[in-house]
Amino acid sequence: MNKRVLFGLTLAAISAITIGTLPTLAQTQTKISDLQQRANGITVSGKVSQVVGNDFIIDDGTGQLIVDAGPRWWREINLKPGEQVSVTGELGRGGELDAFSITREDGSVVDIRPTQGPPPWAGGPNRNRPN
Repeated sequence: MNKRVLFGLTLAAISAITIGTLPTLAQTQTKISDLQQRANGITVSGKVSQVVGNDFIIDDGTGQLIVDAGPRWWREINLKPGEQVSVTGELGRGGELDAFSITREDGSVVDIRPTQGPPPWAGGPNRNRPN
């Protein structure tokens, strides 16, 4: 078999295996105490301990983390202290977790922003907002 064909088939097989595991990797539970600066696609679960607007503090028993769920004028999330949530997002430059989505204890999901590109509110409050 031609070396190029063999290489191409090997690369295709590795890609298929890797791409199939990406959604699973993004959903892996991460302890707050194990977070590293600028990690992408992390999920933390814990209890909301404090809420200020759309920012809140989540505590998983190993540490606390500030979560930024975007501006209130874009979408109000209405979390309450004591609520159990899972948050998927990425660490921001200031060490806060920039949320992509929040899953409440009842299983309902609040989509905050896409995982790629700038947040949809980047153009300011005159942008089209979700319903």
